Amino acid sequence: MRKFYLKTKRTEEEEEIKGPHMVRLPKGAIPEYVKLTKYQQFCWRTLGAFVRLRAKPNPKLEQALLQAHMKMRPEEYTAYVWMTTILIGIASAAISILFGGLILSFLHLDAAFVLLISILMIAIPPLLTYVILISQPASIAKRRARDIDKRIGPAMSFISAMASADVNVDVIFKELSRQPIYGEIRNEAEWITRDTELLGTDILTAISNAAQRTPSRKFQEFLQGVVTTSTSGGQLKPYFLQKAEQFEKEAKLDMRSMLETLGLMAESFVTVVVAFPLFLVVIMAIMAIVPGGGGGSESTLMLLYAVVGLMIPISQFGFIFYIWNMTKEASI
Repeated sequence: MRKFYLKTKRTEEEEEIKGPHMVRLPKGAIPEYVKLTKYQQFCWRTLGAFVRLRAKPNPKLEQALLQAHMKMRPEEYTAYVWMTTILIGIASAAISILFGGLILSFLHLDAAFVLLISILMIAIPPLLTYVILISQPASIAKRRARDIDKRIGPAMSFISAMASADVNVDVIFKELSRQPIYGEIRNEAEWITRDTELLGTDILTAISNAAQRTPSRKFQEFLQGVVTTSTSGGQLKPYFLQKAEQFEKEAKLDMRSMLETLGLMAESFVTVVVAFPLFLVVIMAIMAIVPGGGGGSESTLMLLYAVVGLMIPISQFGFIFYIWNMTKEASI
């Protein structure tokens, strides 16, 4: 007997209801409203009308905000970015004028040089602020995608286990949304459950919408496969089992690749951070000791201090941060 995994469990009374209907929330539950911070409200009140008139539609920003789960409209976020950039520009201009005057008064440097430094101090902070803020939603979306990709293997095992017990698809995603161990996959499952139970969307449409807004390509392909398998008349249980096996193999390959990269990084660390600075320090110390051998002992000592105090710590910190970040992304 064929099992319909896509059939949503409803009571007889609910099946008769069509269109908008009442949703019973748990006792004591309070609806969560989308609220801007006081500063964001100030930015919207100040530049909201200007943004609506001047700003062009930005589908990439809208998609990035949706994938990052940042509960702001593109117009509101654009007003926030523009207002912050303007305030940073005013502050940097005031600071550059103040320091430019002090430098001209006490150090008596060239006016053209001071003017160039002042222009750079005025232009660079607002530019960096704008670039960082406008790319923040995309960065958050990429971080969510990495979290989904590293947890998708265990999540597929959970889904395949639930499907093996003949559990309906909507119930599978509802139970997945209750498991905090799966990180951002849990949040994606919560949105699917919200669409089906709160907004009254059918499960296929909810999964299709989730596939369009998820930042992870792997999870997107999985959700699109669920819709395709269901609409073509296939069974979902074999599909879930196949996907669980596929992601398990991919996780093993990724782990092997990471171990090879760690081995290469260890060899590079020994060569670049340990052996090379050691030889360089010994050679420079000898050049500083030998009379006339280094073309000036003071300059050689300054270079030696720079190597010992800056080059070695910065290179070590860079290697440590890179390896820590790589192992953090690979761990669950």
